[in-house]
Amino acid sequence: MILAIESSCDESALALFDPAKGVVRELISSQAASHEKYGGVVPELASRMHLTALPLLLEGFRGDLPLVTRIAVTRGPGLLPCLSMGVTMARALAMSLKCPLVGVNHLRAHVHSSFIPLHAQSAPDFSAAKKALLPHLGMIVSGGNTLLVRLDENLKITVVSRTVDDAAGEAFDKGARLLGLPYPGGALIEKLAQTGDKSLFTFPRGIPEKADLRMSFSGLKTALRYQLEKMSDEQVAAALPHLCASYQDAILAQLLAKTHAALGQGAYRSIGLSGGVGNNRSLRERLQRLAQQHKLPLLIAEPKHCGDNASMIAFAAWTEIGLPEGDAAAPAPQLTVEVV
Repeated sequence: MILAIESSCDESALALFDPAKGVVRELISSQAASHEKYGGVVPELASRMHLTALPLLLEGFRGDLPLVTRIAVTRGPGLLPCLSMGVTMARALAMSLKCPLVGVNHLRAHVHSSFIPLHAQSAPDFSAAKKALLPHLGMIVSGGNTLLVRLDENLKITVVSRTVDDAAGEAFDKGARLLGLPYPGGALIEKLAQTGDKSLFTFPRGIPEKADLRMSFSGLKTALRYQLEKMSDEQVAAALPHLCASYQDAILAQLLAKTHAALGQGAYRSIGLSGGVGNNRSLRERLQRLAQQHKLPLLIAEPKHCGDNASMIAFAAWTEIGLPEGDAAAPAPQLTVEVV
């Protein structure tokens, strides 16, 4: 079994993965409430909370430790103080249990996370089932990253498109702050947008050229600020659902447009969605319609695996590296973190 640790930002998480059964156990401690009053994640506070939460979460896996054959940990990208907490615990566990230690790239894990439900459904035949879905176009949308990637049969991941400035999740949170909504604001914008008319306000859709797959969200935030400056507080309050609906539509329209363009520039057998913004219901529904239009299956990470979680770290470690054979190798003592 693989025991994985995730601490790249404001979520402390551990998970145990059995290749024959899937995710056996997973625990997570969220810091969102602690960072809300600051309007965003404070790295020093986050790292101190990881220091407290990780050992407590580990208590939930004490009885499983003799079964662990590998330790996996997020090595980046992420916040350096936070990553260091997870890597330090992982190194200590690897030395204590005398089992190999592997560092996993957080973004690669997001790509693989959309295949976790497929593994749960077809564990014995997972390799064959997955092979039939490659090459795969994966969309990763979160507070820190927004990109489209190609996953080939040899597990090579190539970036097809990415944002040149803000991430989609960042645009949601910054927009929410301008609208006077608390952090994290993405879910609140989505909720308010359900009763709004998305056609009442017009916001930019990033880079319009179809051949240019790059995305951009910083201009969207600026456009919202200019719109709000034209309105009184009373007008903003009355139009809040419509502002949210129009703002959300501008974000989702760009994501869908660039995905559609990417599908037209390459051959794919499936589409994937992962990352925190992947929990947006409108995005899921619209991406499902796009997948049907292209007659491709859509693989969406489970809601609990869209945000930062340790299950995707364990799953990626198994998918990309497999399990050690024979005697366990010595843990890697020089594992360092990577920050992007």
